[in-house]
Amino acid sequence: MILKNIISELEKFAPISLQETYDNCGLLTGNKEQQITGAILCLDCTEDVIEEAINRNCNLVIAHHPIVFVGLKKLNGSNYVERTIIKAIQNNIAIYACHTNLDNVKLGVNNKIAQKIGLINAQVLAPKKSIIKKIVTFVPTLNLENVRTALFNAGAGNIGNYTNCSYVLEGTGSFKANENANPFVGENGKLHFEKETRLEVIFESFNEQKIITALKENHPYEEVAYDLYNLENFNNEVGSGLIGELPIPMTENDFLNHLKIVFNLKSVKHTKFLEKKIQKVSLCGGSGSFLLKNAINLKSDIYISSDFKYHEFFDAENSILIADIGHYESEQFTPEIFYEIISNKFPTFALYLTEINTNPVNYF
Repeated sequence: MILKNIISELEKFAPISLQETYDNCGLLTGNKEQQITGAILCLDCTEDVIEEAINRNCNLVIAHHPIVFVGLKKLNGSNYVERTIIKAIQNNIAIYACHTNLDNVKLGVNNKIAQKIGLINAQVLAPKKSIIKKIVTFVPTLNLENVRTALFNAGAGNIGNYTNCSYVLEGTGSFKANENANPFVGENGKLHFEKETRLEVIFESFNEQKIITALKENHPYEEVAYDLYNLENFNNEVGSGLIGELPIPMTENDFLNHLKIVFNLKSVKHTKFLEKKIQKVSLCGGSGSFLLKNAINLKSDIYISSDFKYHEFFDAENSILIADIGHYESEQFTPEIFYEIISNKFPTFALYLTEINTNPVNYF
């Protein structure tokens, strides 16, 4: 197995361009052309995980959290980050991180949490905007279907549960080819009028180069005219957190007990009970206090996340139950996503969910 093939599948699912600006996703050590013997899938890449990879004859570690989060100026083993990187490089082990890009896709980290809890009708809690673009081009009417199909195949034209979405408008284009041109229609030096179709499709911005390449490769004209527009629309498939519903309402006490069982929790930090049923549930894996207002505005009964500060619990304002289940605990099932993505494409490739508990927080 070549590493770049594995990376390609991960980035089809969670494009690197969807990571937050502060993040450091992608290949941290190793070479994309490297032959891979097997992979360890984990939440955190630590020295113990690298040792586990060595023992299992694996030369790839796929982690949710990037072990290198800020710039390294030295590599002398003075802390666990440097020691982990040194050990990986010495043993030719590649490290790949899939972090906030996996948080930001609808079927990523938060969807896995929702599945474990048993939620239905799940939607992105805080969709992102300004990541959708529109491309407009002008095609000879007889070539419309070929160009449109190519754009669809490249990933354009998807709106929610609908695919192959486009808009067309008939018109007439004009041009005069100079002596150096090789026109598809018309003659050099003569003004030509051609029946054309204006074709409009939207696409996610991370697909821009792929869309433009597909257009140019399938459009019959020597010079392809097209316009790109940035749209302010929200993309309901991309964003932070998730909101869904329980099939059957539960009491607050029963639901927190349900969380303890599902996530193997010793305790749950929470605001006071509001003495009402839990049905509409908002959640965010990892540090998610920034989404509390979104959960309240959508009239959620409970918001599940982690890393709430003391004063942030007051922000519930007796309008919602906050359940802080712990950072590691909330994201512990993330390696299962890596397993599903890779095994679906490469069913015989050696994949191992780590046996190392990397949670740095302990309870007495």
